[in-house]
Amino acid sequence: MARSKTKSFQTETKQLLQLMIHSLYSNKEIFLRELVSNSSDALDKLRFNAIEDNKLLEGDAELKININLNSQNNTVTISDNGIGMTEEEIIENIGTIAKSGTAQFLSEMTGDKKKDSNLIGQFGVGFYSVFMVAEKVSVHSRSALAKAEDAVMWESSGEDTYQLSNIPKEDRGTKITIHLNEDNKEFSELMRVKFLLQKYSQYINFPLILNPEEGESETINDSEAIWLKSKRSVKDDEYKEFYKFISYDSNDPLKWIHNKVEGKQEYSSLLFIPEKSPYDLWNRDTPRGIKLFIQRVFIMDDAAHFLPLYLRFIKGVVDSSDLPLNVSREILQDHPLVDSIKKGLTKRVLDTLKKMQKDQPEDYQTFWKEFGLVIKEGPAEDYENAESIAELFLFASTANDGSNVETTLDQYIERMNADDEKIYYSIADTYEAAANSPHIEHLKANDTEVLILTDRIDEWLMTTLMQYKGKSLINIAKEELDESAKKPRVTKEKQEVIDKMKKSLDSRVSDVIPSSRLVDSAACLVLSKDEPGAQLKRILEASGQTFEESKPVFEVNLKHKLIKKLSSMSGKEFTNFSQFLFDYAVIAEGGSPKDPAKYLRQLDKYLG
Repeated sequence: MARSKTKSFQTETKQLLQLMIHSLYSNKEIFLRELVSNSSDALDKLRFNAIEDNKLLEGDAELKININLNSQNNTVTISDNGIGMTEEEIIENIGTIAKSGTAQFLSEMTGDKKKDSNLIGQFGVGFYSVFMVAEKVSVHSRSALAKAEDAVMWESSGEDTYQLSNIPKEDRGTKITIHLNEDNKEFSELMRVKFLLQKYSQYINFPLILNPEEGESETINDSEAIWLKSKRSVKDDEYKEFYKFISYDSNDPLKWIHNKVEGKQEYSSLLFIPEKSPYDLWNRDTPRGIKLFIQRVFIMDDAAHFLPLYLRFIKGVVDSSDLPLNVSREILQDHPLVDSIKKGLTKRVLDTLKKMQKDQPEDYQTFWKEFGLVIKEGPAEDYENAESIAELFLFASTANDGSNVETTLDQYIERMNADDEKIYYSIADTYEAAANSPHIEHLKANDTEVLILTDRIDEWLMTTLMQYKGKSLINIAKEELDESAKKPRVTKEKQEVIDKMKKSLDSRVSDVIPSSRLVDSAACLVLSKDEPGAQLKRILEASGQTFEESKPVFEVNLKHKLIKKLSSMSGKEFTNFSQFLFDYAVIAEGGSPKDPAKYLRQLDKYLG
């Protein structure tokens, strides 16, 4: 009979065991993932050591993990033929967990179970999660360097002590037997365990064999993780099928990005750009993000910390070798590795989109139609990449008037004169309103290109961006277009008309001035540089902001017949016609007169 000795747990370990038993983990099922991952690590260590000493594999070279279920006895057994442990290693790794930083772990406890559970992964104490479901645990291990008679049995019920005994074990490796408590018998049921193994451990790099009480054994992870394969070995159809599997999208992806990073940090990623936008793209409460694996072990869906929000349509997988296995969403938020991976993935997506824009313009048009509005959120969210994101933008332009061809900011710059420093844009609710805006007339007359912007987000976007590659972005409704432009000649008689108009419109305008921008129209409204336009006002008002009624500058075309007509008017007739012209300008801006009926009566009168 093997002689047994009883040892006391380290003080900190006792405290930790109590936390485990009282469900510090928010999700009990994680214990299975932890133990399978530990077995995988033991197999990895053996394989690595066998490079220098191949005798370690003698007699049992087929590395694997077995899960045995016994629902009658309420036990789950997890065994591997990995590196195994000596008695000293068991005491070090399980009896004291000194290397796990337990003292620091406990010093950071707050008493908030939800927050405390997030610390577990940081200190490598995942083995102890088994005591959430077990009334007793046995660990039977034999080091690959030891003889059968030197194997060790460790047992504990998670209280103050554990027992150690020398019990022979014919094969190397570790076998963990979990005696489930009354509340957790479900974890000995075949379908429950099979589901959990497929969910968390499908891509473990060794055969994971499930052995039920009755029936045949089954290898759970019969497919290699596609993102860990070399790009050359993966067929297009395999990428497409994997995308459909993880995204629940019946369409093929538009593009995929497969990459492996090595060096100071190691991770593999496989990202997909969908062909169609999901129905919930604009629901900000929808879970989004990519699937996170750590060393082939599934950690979480919707890991949103690895890509910025404006790339929320990207689907895929990232698999890190350096993050702690039990990393939580809260830990991800502050982990320096996450920020580094995020920067790397973001750059790779943006570079891929730029290449698609250049080499596959038709595919890029498909992408832009579906996701262009989301990409336009980028400069405000990701200042570091603002200019790189702006390279992706497509706009309608007066240079492509009448065609469906859109232009980039770079193409606009290529068409500019060498000494031009401004990129002009016109904003309205429709293409026709922006392209035929009175503000654009002077530029059109001089063959100066103007971008036509009609998306609701556009004014906010351009206000955020402000410039692109050294060129200022100019809203044609807000600024004097060209300080060197020839100013209209104003006679004394015309100045009197301007002064009278200003008096008549005093409550509605900040000033009345002769215009150098108007060619065909009689008048237009010009906002100050700091005044939000109609688009931006609607966005800000939707967020709860309020604005006083703005008083724009009223520019008049002194050569226009309607302005000339004012010279022959006086008194109430002059005032009414001035206000008619103001409403005329409001309509040209895409707005509505305060009193449409009055405006129509005046129109009838002046046309009569």
